[in-house]
Amino acid sequence: MAAEGGHRLTHLDERGRARMVDVGDRPVSRREATAEGMVRISAEAAEAVATGQLTKGDVLAVARLAGIMAAKRTPELIPLCHPVALRHVDVEAELDRDAPAIRLRAQARCEDATGVEMEALTAVAVAALTVIDMLKSVDPWARVDGVQLVAKSGGRSGAVTRPEDGDAG
Repeated sequence: MAAEGGHRLTHLDERGRARMVDVGDRPVSRREATAEGMVRISAEAAEAVATGQLTKGDVLAVARLAGIMAAKRTPELIPLCHPVALRHVDVEAELDRDAPAIRLRAQARCEDATGVEMEALTAVAVAALTVIDMLKSVDPWARVDGVQLVAKSGGRSGAVTRPEDGDAG
């Protein structure tokens, strides 16, 4: 089945039903992906994060841990996503008082026959949701913004980086 622009939809069979792609014939290679996003927060929430005045604890540390845990569980959360042997996951969470926002960045790495884009994106998304959960008593209107793939390498497409106009913030 083809999509607009003539690209074949790899996750659909000839009858349009969802299916898992067979990656058995693909070569194993080192693959890496980086994703980013942010949680836009109120100035009051930023102050609470900066001064450690939250009853639930260290938002940035918990968000980093949640992101790492989520990356490891990606195939359980995203339908048709292959399990990969993650070699490394790093999640950064940083308070930007000027925005105000919590900026998130995740990097995932493996040696496998398929990529780790979904692991990096899942890490950022779950870290962002964790920030919202931890800040909801101070800022019930915090919002996730700009979750996107920044770069990936390995596999058929080689190294690819998002164009500058696709920045998250």
